[in-house]
Parts: sequence; C-alpha cells; structure tokens
Amino acid sequence: MANNVRPASMERITTPALANKFIEDQLSALRAQIGSKKVLLALSGGVDSSVVAALLIKAVGKQLVCVHVNHGLLRKGEPEQVVQVFREEMNANLVYVDAVDRFLDKLAGVAEPERKRKVIGAEFIRVFEEEARKLDGIEFLAQGTIYPDILESGPVKAHHNVGGLPEDLKFELVEPLKFLFKDEVRVVGEALGLPKNMVYRQPFPGPGLGVRCLGAITRDRLEAVRESDAILREEFAKNGLEGKVWQYFTLIPDFKSTGVKENVRAYEWPVIIRAVNTKDAMTATVEDIPFPLLQHITARITSEVKGVNRVLYDLTPKPTGTIEWE
Repeated sequence: MANNVRPASMERITTPALANKFIEDQLSALRAQIGSKKVLLALSGGVDSSVVAALLIKAVGKQLVCVHVNHGLLRKGEPEQVVQVFREEMNANLVYVDAVDRFLDKLAGVAEPERKRKVIGAEFIRVFEEEARKLDGIEFLAQGTIYPDILESGPVKAHHNVGGLPEDLKFELVEPLKFLFKDEVRVVGEALGLPKNMVYRQPFPGPGLGVRCLGAITRDRLEAVRESDAILREEFAKNGLEGKVWQYFTLIPDFKSTGVKENVRAYEWPVIIRAVNTKDAMTATVEDIPFPLLQHITARITSEVKGVNRVLYDLTPKPTGTIEWE
C-alpha cells in the first residue's frame, strides 16, 4: 500500500496555477509510463473518467482508446455529450457502444436492488471485455481512481467495473488521479478545458437510473425517470439551485395511483423528487425548495412526462433515509 499513500508533501490543488503544475507533471509521468504503447479507458462521462481522458489525450493522443458504453441508464443527453466533447471537440479515439437493448433485456424482471447492481456491473465487464479483445496492442488500462476510492475500498476502483476483467488481458494500470480528492479533480478538469456542466456534474450512482427506476425496470418507466430528471435539472439551473444543492434527482416507484387527466381517470405513476445537501454523504439534510417552484416543476412533469399523474417531495433526511432509495 506504500505507493497508494498520498505524499505528505503534496499540496492541495485549489487554484488554476496548481492544477496546471499537476497537469504538466502528470503529462511527463504518463508519457514515461506509456511510451509508444496503447492505453484503454472506460469513459463513462462522469467527472473522474472524463478528467483522466482529457489528461491522456494531451499526453498520448490517439494512443488512448476510449470506450463509452451506453447501457441505457444514463441521464438525458449524457451519451451525446460524451461523443460531442471527446470525439468531435477533442478528437479522441472513441469507441461508442450502443448496448441499451442488451442491458435492459438482462434487467427485465429483476427487482431486488443489489441483484440489479450485480447484473449491471457484470454485463458492463462483459461488454468492455468484448471491446478490449477487438483491439490490438493494448497494454495499459486507465482508471478514474481517486484518493477516497483507495481509502475506502483498496487499490482497485471496483465501481468502475474493471476489477473483474479476465487476468489474461494483463493490463498495467494507469491512475493519474489516484492521490486527488474530488474537489481537486474538478479544479484539474476546469484547467483541462472540460465543460463546466461535466466537471461539476453532481454525484451519480454506478448503476445510473437503474436504481431510480425502483423495482423491476421497464422501458416506459425508465424513460419517465429520464425525462422528469431532465425537467428537474433544467428548473434547478434556471432558478439558481444548480451548485447550491449537492444532489437532486427524480425516481419512480413500481406502483400506480388514480388521477385525472383531461377529465378522464388516469391510472399512472408518481414521480418522487429528492434534493439533499451534505458534506460527507454520511448525513444529509433536505433542501427547502420554494413552494411556487415545486408547483411549477409539478405542472411541467405531470403535463410533459408520459405516464405520470403525481409528483411527491421526499422530506426525509439521512438518517433515517439514505440519499438514494435503492
């Protein structure tokens, strides 16, 4: 573990100048480690993997192969943003894998939360392995490991789903962020020129919307989660809550209630809004959203999202609730 301990002399990265020094140091280190070989990265579009990708593009260019697996559980517009930013704007060597049907077919009828997580994680490993085996000359595997991952779960970042890759692939790890905390990663991401809404993207669970479509996932309910979440994020941004609230999202349980739409009974789902603030994710308080804004969001969701007739606001702090529901 000695080489996985942050050096005591390492200065906290809090300014663009310190970020630029870190970047220059890492570019030299990455070029020395990788040489003329190729490196593979599972690019989710989250903060950590995006910053690693941007660093490696600057360091070794087309020697980096990014694989973005769209499993159908990302937020609205996220797969498109990954392609736009990395392939179109940064000229990355990006492999886009549309695995939506594959994942959703595997998840059909799976209701237990931990089982859903395992199905998603195992399928991701299989898809990523298949893509890795199509490529020649890959000797390195890049990961978005950050220092809290090492402190909490050891040297392999399990929720990046690469810990289960077959040993015969024999990749050497590349982990340029492994001594950084999340706030430092964001400062580095800004210095690398990544979009602000990507750098400051709020925390998102590994299984994505799979744990916000409660119970067994269905395509129509998953789409309702995605659309309602997009409305919530849009309204929070418009009303000055983006960046003020630590995490906010919608989720839809697997039951319906009777409502009325266009003077006709409508047996449809409720959408639950969750908005919390926290310093360490161990405890969390509920954000006090202005009631007129909640009314406006409710009106938009019930009129714009198919299959929804109610909107609820979760008032439960942590404890007794957790931040996510599953």
